Amino acid sequence: MLMNSSIDRSAPNRVALITGSSSGFGLLIALNLAQQGFVVIATMRDLARRTALEEQAARQGVADRIQYLQLDVNEEHSITAAVQTIFRQHGQIDVLINNAGYAAGGFVEHVPMHAWRDQLETNVFGLIAVTRAVLPIMRKQRNGLIINMSSISGLAAFPGYAPYATSKFAIEGFSESLRHEMAPFGIKVVLVEPGSYRTDIWSKGLGSIHTKPDSPYQPQLDAVLRYSRHSAEHAPDPRQVADLIGRIVHQRRPRLRYPVGQGSGLLVLARKLLPWSWLEWIIRRATK
Repeated sequence: MLMNSSIDRSAPNRVALITGSSSGFGLLIALNLAQQGFVVIATMRDLARRTALEEQAARQGVADRIQYLQLDVNEEHSITAAVQTIFRQHGQIDVLINNAGYAAGGFVEHVPMHAWRDQLETNVFGLIAVTRAVLPIMRKQRNGLIINMSSISGLAAFPGYAPYATSKFAIEGFSESLRHEMAPFGIKVVLVEPGSYRTDIWSKGLGSIHTKPDSPYQPQLDAVLRYSRHSAEHAPDPRQVADLIGRIVHQRRPRLRYPVGQGSGLLVLARKLLPWSWLEWIIRRATK
């Protein structure tokens, strides 16, 4: 359940920049933080897709706390223009939530190199570019919070989603280094690692799986797709993730990693404690 606006005393005039706010986690996070009293800068590549967020914000009485800006994480001039606009209007950026991204899938042999590059360009290099644009502002403030949306796929990779897992593993390493670098300046860096939730990232990913006619991997791919569809159909409410972030933004000493979702904590524990051969057998059985 989203936090009530009666507690907005905890976030007076704090400015939160969110990428990928037109749907999914980004939309829900924007609503959650607006209800808490944040000034929310909801960015998206195509501003024509802001209708869903506008309608929900109006119904929840927080429309006046959300500002919409065009920002394409793959275009440096777009990032620069958006960050400059925010700083000119508000003079600060207190929270950055790197949420923009998508899932590309397919068995490695069948995923063309341009698809690998596109996946990393958006999920990794786009995230890095936005972060780099915001860092000078937070560093001069000597305060700030950066939340990078990773995934359970950044901790344990499944067959059929190597491009997506590769991008999320990269975000994990980037965030670890960044957290060390920013600590002396009072800037906190956090990874949120959702499992499967009812968002459109998986439906879009399932609809654009890379394969070929008569693929030798087809039986394995079919099994992975069945598992993915079943997980998506039975996934929990994505508001859990928005609520978690709504709590993290108030923590003085947040942890680096926050796995969230069905089985996420168990998978993290299994990866730490079980021999790799056991974990491999579990994943194979799950996608059999």
